[in-house]
Amino acid sequence: MKNSISEEKVPFWLDPDKRAIFYQVITFLMVGLLAYYLVHNTIVNLDRQNISSGFGFMEKEASFEIGESPIEYSAADSYGRALLVGALNTMKVSFIGIILCLFIGIFVGVARLSSNWLVSKLALIYIEIMQNIPILLQLFFWYALFYESLPSPRQAINPFTGLFICNRGVAMGIPAANPSHKFIFIALILGLIISFLIRKWSKKRQENTGKHFPVFWTSMAVTIGLPILTWMMAGAPAQMNLPALKGFNFKGGIMMSPEFIALLLGLVIYTSAFVAEAVRAGIQAVSRGQTEAALSIGLKKGHVLNLVVLPQALRIIIPPLTSQMLNLTKNSSLAIAIGFPDFVSVANTTINQTGQSIEGVALIMACYLTFSLSTSVFMNWYNKKSKLVER
Repeated sequence: MKNSISEEKVPFWLDPDKRAIFYQVITFLMVGLLAYYLVHNTIVNLDRQNISSGFGFMEKEASFEIGESPIEYSAADSYGRALLVGALNTMKVSFIGIILCLFIGIFVGVARLSSNWLVSKLALIYIEIMQNIPILLQLFFWYALFYESLPSPRQAINPFTGLFICNRGVAMGIPAANPSHKFIFIALILGLIISFLIRKWSKKRQENTGKHFPVFWTSMAVTIGLPILTWMMAGAPAQMNLPALKGFNFKGGIMMSPEFIALLLGLVIYTSAFVAEAVRAGIQAVSRGQTEAALSIGLKKGHVLNLVVLPQALRIIIPPLTSQMLNLTKNSSLAIAIGFPDFVSVANTTINQTGQSIEGVALIMACYLTFSLSTSVFMNWYNKKSKLVER
């Protein structure tokens, strides 16, 4: 009874739980007051200098062109649409860059551990050189390579029909628009879903029976076969939209600008070197005894890597891999140095024309925060799905 009375009379500043809550409330109030002071001070200064604030400028006419746009855009469109074009360009180069970076990084990381001396040393040289050259210098190198080393459009390199390489970029042919293309795309998505289900079924079957199923080749056959079958059923349309030289540049097909290619090459080559090191470290973290045990029961090296090593290495590879994906997305903001119209470039032009610097910087921060958090959420989900489950 005496103990309970003494506990009730303990002052709150001596109670660690109550004291922790008090400190958190005080910290929250201090941060809130600081934020209020900064916002209020900014608004007062803007009013004093007769500078309008708000995002109303996004509905005004942009009055500037954007050299590369995945959607229709003209100078008569609004600033909001111009910023959307910049965001889509950033998303495009980041998405393609992450996919290519994963393929190259995994390949080089595995090659780094090859028993072939030449392959291992070449992978090591690639990693050491590309990691230690600043990415901005790599962007300048690839950009200068296009403009200084490649010929003009009239003397463009034409290795085969439908492909032209010049200092204006790379022009290549694409299939001409056809109503069957949407069904082919649906068939591709369906093939990917079926491949995913086959992989899950094969994993359960192997756990229950120990029998291996050729998942890779079956998935490839389904993923490629369904679109080809759909294409053949649609009459096998083979008409191509080929680029042709008209005036000073190529028209038709698809044109990839030197800025886009230089940015993509710089981001992929630089980041893939770090991904390769993460893959190497993850594989080497798996006990060598498990590899030897798998080989001793007759598994091929490819099966050992796919069934024994990589599933365990993933839990080590995914966290640094997530960081490299985020770095690639954020490093894409360096596109402004070589003139690629990403979100930062378009936002800077908008700021210069409207004077809405605070709003422009806030939009840049919000854009990259959205991309980074989306990537982080997906990779954290994948990391949770890939972790080892104790039995």
